[in-house]
Amino acid sequence: MRHTDAVAAREGLTAELVVDGRAPRTPALAPDGRLLAYVLTPGELWIADVDGGAPARRVAAAGSRPRWSADSGTLFFLSGGAVHRFVLADGTVTALTGPDAGIADHLPLADSVVVALIAEDVRDDDDPLVVGVHERRARLRLLDLRTGLIGTPDVFAGRHVVELRQRPGGGPLAVLTRESSDDDHGPRTGRLHLFDPATGTASDLGPAGVDARSLAWWPSPSGHQLGYLALTPPGLQAGTAVFDVAGHNHTAGLPRCPTELCQTGGAPLVLFADGLDTTLARLDPAGVTTLSHHPGRLDHLTAAGDRIAALGSTRYRPADVYAGPVAGPLRRITDTRPELAGITLGAQRPLHYRASDGLELDGLLVLPPGVSEGPLPLVTIVHGGPYDRHADRLQLSWDPSAQWLAAAGYAVFLPNPRGGQGHGHDFAARVAGRVGREEWTDILTGIDLLVARGVADPGRLGIAGWSHGGFMAAWAVGRTGRFRAALVGAGVADWGMLAAYGQNGRFEAALGGSTGWEGAGPHPHDAVSPVSFAGRIRTPVLILHGAEDTNVPVGQAVYLHRALRHFGAEHEFVIYPREGHSFRERAHQLDVLRRTRAWFDRWLG
Repeated sequence: MRHTDAVAAREGLTAELVVDGRAPRTPALAPDGRLLAYVLTPGELWIADVDGGAPARRVAAAGSRPRWSADSGTLFFLSGGAVHRFVLADGTVTALTGPDAGIADHLPLADSVVVALIAEDVRDDDDPLVVGVHERRARLRLLDLRTGLIGTPDVFAGRHVVELRQRPGGGPLAVLTRESSDDDHGPRTGRLHLFDPATGTASDLGPAGVDARSLAWWPSPSGHQLGYLALTPPGLQAGTAVFDVAGHNHTAGLPRCPTELCQTGGAPLVLFADGLDTTLARLDPAGVTTLSHHPGRLDHLTAAGDRIAALGSTRYRPADVYAGPVAGPLRRITDTRPELAGITLGAQRPLHYRASDGLELDGLLVLPPGVSEGPLPLVTIVHGGPYDRHADRLQLSWDPSAQWLAAAGYAVFLPNPRGGQGHGHDFAARVAGRVGREEWTDILTGIDLLVARGVADPGRLGIAGWSHGGFMAAWAVGRTGRFRAALVGAGVADWGMLAAYGQNGRFEAALGGSTGWEGAGPHPHDAVSPVSFAGRIRTPVLILHGAEDTNVPVGQAVYLHRALRHFGAEHEFVIYPREGHSFRERAHQLDVLRRTRAWFDRWLG
């Protein structure tokens, strides 16, 4: 059987349908819990009535980062680089700043007359860049709504401001800073501060954990406690945890991973990646109390009183905004992709199995629409990160996605090997310095299981992935000749080179196990780099990469391409102009979808 676009056309799924779908982003509940603001791609700002008493309405054709005033009467947002204000009472929208202020984020303060801004220094891009001196840094600035003037307090000794959170009810701001905006160095230099907007003074609270984020205040016997998410020490490849200023880990030992910390008027809420699904919990003084369990994935949690809202996606539904009481149930507020209602999707099944060393693993299997048995051509799609996961949500996107391939007759395996999210710190830390080792055998064990069950045809196996998943695809074809085709999307070919040139260098070194400056070698990272084994590759490889990727620079793809060309290995190398690590241009997304399926059709059909 040949797998062509005609197969998908009969099912109604087209590349255009995948790419052109709209999606909600960044929901924000008003403090009174009645209204909800959200962004609808490609960037429109909308407001919805949480109780459904009125239809949703568009506030602006372009907007991002919606933030409510304390009285719920005004919505602030960014548009065109400027802060704007939407007043509910009269429906007026006003620009409060110019477009050249370099504003990255904003926070209306409880006094209703000041908006705190995070704004970059303005500099001439033609000037020489002295690293460590003239790097771009964001400052805390204060916009006075009465005068329209922006002031810059002389605080934090020129450090890069990352995040702000005001204490509930007003008062000081918690401020997270880094030494610089450099993603290799900055996340390892976090510090916490208090800033008093009334006096313009600041105090230092001490260091924050590596890659700190998601600040939240909560009541404590001494007044208020401040916490945040960060990587669990001591390594740079680890599960995240909730810490307080004293460094106490509030989620230690849990078999799931906190992904967001959400401030409320009382105890903060925590979202956990919990296997294939999501758990919502409250951080009580005595520990973590589970409130509700949600199938699939919840993200971008926002809270007001006893209500919450979040983005949710389940097995056969795309991401939408849901809202309801903290303990549930949540009601769907938006329906942003009604065009998918008539599409026949492939059956998605959770998988649970054990690794060769007994470690419990999970993943997903997606079958072609209307097909319940095999053997079928099987494509394994490995997730990125590696600190990420395949959640039990709709698997449909422009990058290698299960429903897109299933629509053309492929069974698709989505494994969650060790190193990923959803099973606690120890599970995530197991790949540090050992990428491609046990995580590869975890994946292979799942493939063998599907072959043994008669789902997968052992003679028609493919493997694909993006980012770390691209690394795993390149690694796999250097370890075995079982795969008849592979897709390496924005993948890692050489860990030493990634530590040197990638934007997250030291984090990549933690995965690869070493850097090039640690003596003459051989280095540990050489033993886990796919390019070291390029001479073994006999599988046809499709390499896709963005020309402007700073996360995994395109030199990684060039290196793999040159190695495969040297050894005469069948491959195709495609560079997409103007694209970074995640593609944004419609034509390029369409090309990835069509080229991916054509590649597997060619070799597995």
